[in-house]
Amino acid sequence: MANIYIYKTKMISNEDDGKPPNSLKKKTLLVVNTGFSKKRFIFQKLKKLGLTIVVLNKEKNWAQPYVDHWILADTTNHKESLAALEKYSSVPTNPKINGAVTFWEDDVLLTSKISDKFNFIGIPYHVAKQVRNKYLFREFCQNNNLPVPKYKLAKNQEDLRYILKHFRFPVVVKPAYGSESSFVVKVENKEDLSEVFQYVKNNISVNIQSSLSDGLDIFVEEFIDGDEVDIDLLLQNGKVKFCSVADNFNKSKGLFFYDSGQAIPSSLPEKQQAPLIEMVEETLEKLGIQHGCIHFEAKSTRYGPMPLEVNLRLGGDYVYSYIKDAWGVDMIEENIKIAVGDYLKIKKPELPKKYIIGWDLYPENSGVLVQLDIDEDLKEKKYLEELHIHKKIGDPILVQPEGSDYLGWLTVSGENPIDAQDNLKDALDYIEFKVVKFDPASSVGKTLRKHRHTFASLSKDTLLRAAKIESIRHVSSHNLRKLHIGIACNVYNGGSNTVEKDLMSVGKNIESTLAKRGYRTSFYDFNNLPKAFGELEHSDVDLVFNVCERINNSSLLEPHAASILDTLQLPYTGSNPFTLALCIDKIRVKKLLAYHDIPTPRWDYAYTIDDEISEELKYPLIVKPGNTDNSIGITNESVVTNKKELMAQLDKIITKLGRPALVEEYIEGDEYDVTILGSDETDLRILPLSRSMFNKMPKGYWHIYPFEAKWESDNAYKNIVIQRPPKNISKKLESLISEIALDTYNILDCHDYGRVEVRVDKNDNPYILELNPNPSINIGDCVPAVAQLVGMDYGDFLEEIIRMAIRRYKNRPPYYHLQANLI
Repeated sequence: MANIYIYKTKMISNEDDGKPPNSLKKKTLLVVNTGFSKKRFIFQKLKKLGLTIVVLNKEKNWAQPYVDHWILADTTNHKESLAALEKYSSVPTNPKINGAVTFWEDDVLLTSKISDKFNFIGIPYHVAKQVRNKYLFREFCQNNNLPVPKYKLAKNQEDLRYILKHFRFPVVVKPAYGSESSFVVKVENKEDLSEVFQYVKNNISVNIQSSLSDGLDIFVEEFIDGDEVDIDLLLQNGKVKFCSVADNFNKSKGLFFYDSGQAIPSSLPEKQQAPLIEMVEETLEKLGIQHGCIHFEAKSTRYGPMPLEVNLRLGGDYVYSYIKDAWGVDMIEENIKIAVGDYLKIKKPELPKKYIIGWDLYPENSGVLVQLDIDEDLKEKKYLEELHIHKKIGDPILVQPEGSDYLGWLTVSGENPIDAQDNLKDALDYIEFKVVKFDPASSVGKTLRKHRHTFASLSKDTLLRAAKIESIRHVSSHNLRKLHIGIACNVYNGGSNTVEKDLMSVGKNIESTLAKRGYRTSFYDFNNLPKAFGELEHSDVDLVFNVCERINNSSLLEPHAASILDTLQLPYTGSNPFTLALCIDKIRVKKLLAYHDIPTPRWDYAYTIDDEISEELKYPLIVKPGNTDNSIGITNESVVTNKKELMAQLDKIITKLGRPALVEEYIEGDEYDVTILGSDETDLRILPLSRSMFNKMPKGYWHIYPFEAKWESDNAYKNIVIQRPPKNISKKLESLISEIALDTYNILDCHDYGRVEVRVDKNDNPYILELNPNPSINIGDCVPAVAQLVGMDYGDFLEEIIRMAIRRYKNRPPYYHLQANLI
């Protein structure tokens, strides 16, 4: 996730003017896990402090400009991470690490293990484990005479029966290791408990909330009614060096919990704040926490203060920003000082510098961001402190229960709490965004039920992939070049034959042409299917240019490339798998065209050498493989003039090639290629015809396009004369050829582009030979060549295909393109 839009009232270069010299410049800091790029401001601050930054992370990423040394290891694998850190530390030339921190909830436990093992200042692992697991924290509170609601680990129906008998409702079902309130669900009445529990149990997943990698336990507790607050502390040598209380508001939305906003300082009266702070200090002391930056969540209830959870890290999003603006305390810098052992000297002012409200920008439902307008006048408002937007048009935003996304956040200030609230209302009027819900006809749609939690939550990956379909629907034709285009193709190395080289070059030419026009492109080699599938599954590709013609080196599997893209919910160019599979099977195509009275040469077929070929067919005949492309299996000898030659060709195709055989009457005459663009009556276009004339061919050569003509250097076929457009052809014949080609294109349900091959006999009777859906569109091929006749160069032609594909996905139900036009 990138920070698409960031606005700060204070320039970073001036924010530390007047401060004493920085004591951290000679220190080396280990940061465990970078987190998403929305944490960029943290790394910018660390770099500004002059620290040597060492990062333990699975891979190098967006933080590269700020990192001095990387230690690469999977941070979910603690053993691997500790070993990698030990290896780093054993190299004498590597800077010695002075302390370790994490700003990412997922890695609180790992950071504690690192502090234990390498004797860094921090929170011991046995303490962190007790706090990180919310159920164990409840248990700790109960055992140490700290306030605690009724709670119980829930594993089965027996546990639920106990809860129904002994708990007061409403209750809250929550994961023990969750964060950002994911899968935290409020249950108002007893009748819904079992259903909600099953929902959480069935859908709780690391895929939706990565912090669940530490465990998937679920527990239930009585709902705590009261005023919720966040208490942020800096603790050194067991002493609270700084403490700030902020109000949470609009926390609960129906069944689910997530922050909408926070106000600092708290507007709670002193008689409520004092017991809260006292309870926090007592809790931390009993836990044995001596050092750290703590984000403590609690409630002030009519029975007194109640702890909710303890986060052993800096609070997320605007917590750093609003504390710095309100109190002048830099929580990042002071946190680092604690970690490396620098003594804290913090003097908190008696009154805040400003009253601040932080606000998260949430849509009402999961969906795709289709509109985002931020009035430039907002920047001129003195009350605006910071504005961070993490999403761009077309991005999915998954809110509870599908995820914990939001558009971004802003902070505003005021002279008092009421003034800050008024300023927030004013600021929100300058921000307009629209999120379109996922189509109710799709797999991510929702049917109406009693409660939202009754829906079986789909995986986060499924929703994100579905969002690609949704987002492509809202792409403007003027914004094509902002798309990330994937190219599904085939790569061949070494001694590839001419066919393989051509199959590879078409994808490479598309890639280079689009890249020159400013598109971001990625190439996916379907000869290495597992790798291509994995990369596509986790890609941010918007649309795939599907020019894949082989999987496992078989053209019979070409349709499966489109099927794979459908299962990944990736929009793609060209025809659907049904059309691609049908058109490979030339015998079935013949049957379908015959049913619709489309003229084709008279024909028969054979699946075995013993099948009889109709004696009503008149020689010469042409014998073709029934399911190959690129003229494979077709030679000059494929045209036969007697039974003996016919049987020899049938034996070659059926026995030696292992393919069924299609036998047609040979039509002497010119061959026309009809290129058609579009998918339905609103955008179908027939491009200028291409005509092949064979009358200058040497004697002994049949007037066909065998394999040798396309892929080998037989000079005889250079005598084929190609006219684009045809000369001296009657308008009547041109129209007739175009019309039967268009009928064929529609009957076989071709999408975006296709090429129909037509033979015309000496009496100007046209016969359909075949349709090529997704025909070759390499530079110089027939299809882009005739497109050039109407003013489209190669790049224009490719962009037109992209444009048509997007138009096809617009205003259509999901998978609409898989429904045949004709049954």
